[in-house]
Amino acid sequence: MRLLITAGPTREYFDSVRFISNPSSGKMGWAIAQAAARRGHQGVLVLGPVDLPDPPGVETIRVVSAEEMFEAAVGRFDECHATVMTAAVCDYRPARRLDHKLKKQNRVRGVQLVPTRDICAHLGRNKGPRVVVGFAMEDHDARRHAEVKLAAKHCDAIVLNGLANVAADDATIEILRSGGAWSPPLSGSKQQLAEAIIGLVEELVQRRSGSQTTATPNSTGTGFPS
Repeated sequence: MRLLITAGPTREYFDSVRFISNPSSGKMGWAIAQAAARRGHQGVLVLGPVDLPDPPGVETIRVVSAEEMFEAAVGRFDECHATVMTAAVCDYRPARRLDHKLKKQNRVRGVQLVPTRDICAHLGRNKGPRVVVGFAMEDHDARRHAEVKLAAKHCDAIVLNGLANVAADDATIEILRSGGAWSPPLSGSKQQLAEAIIGLVEELVQRRSGSQTTATPNSTGTGFPS
C-alpha cells in the first residue's frame, strides 16, 4: 500500500518575518508515517514546519505554507492508495505578504485574511477508488462538527482530536467511519494510536479494492495506481 500523510502546522506570512500559525507538533502524522513503514507500506509524508527528523524509510516533503502543502499533497495523491490528513492547515492566510518587516507604529493595523485551499476536501472530491481519512480538531460540539466534516469533505473515516492532544506524546481519539457509528474513545501513546489508524486504513483500502494490502506494498487493487 502507498500512503500519503500530511502532518504539522502551516505558516502564513504577512511580512518577511511574522506569520499566522498554530501549535501543532506534527507528532501524530509522524507516528502514522513510521507505523506505515514498520508494516511494510510505502509512505509519503508532507510535513509542515516542525522540529522533527525525517522518519526512517519514509519519503518526506518539507513545506511551510498551506499552498505548498496543497500542491505537494495533490501532486502525490494519484500514485497512492490512501491518505491520512493529520495536518493542522491554517484556514486563512493574509491577502498580501510584504517583502519586508513591518515596523511597529503606535496605531491599529489591520490584516485582511482570505481562505486557504481545503486540501482534504479537494482530495475527497477527487479520490476515485482511493481512501481518505480526515482529522477533526474540535473544542466544542466535537462529534457534531466532525460528522459535518466527514460528509462535507467526502472522507471514508474521520479521527476526532482534542486540544489536550496537541504537542503531547499521549492522546485520546474517537473514530467515525462513513455510514457507521462512533468508536469508543481510544487512548494511548501516539505510536499506539498510529498503529490503530494504519490498521483502519488497511481495512478500508482492502474493502474498497477487494485485495489484501497488509504487508504487501506493491499490491494493486482494481482501479488503484500501479
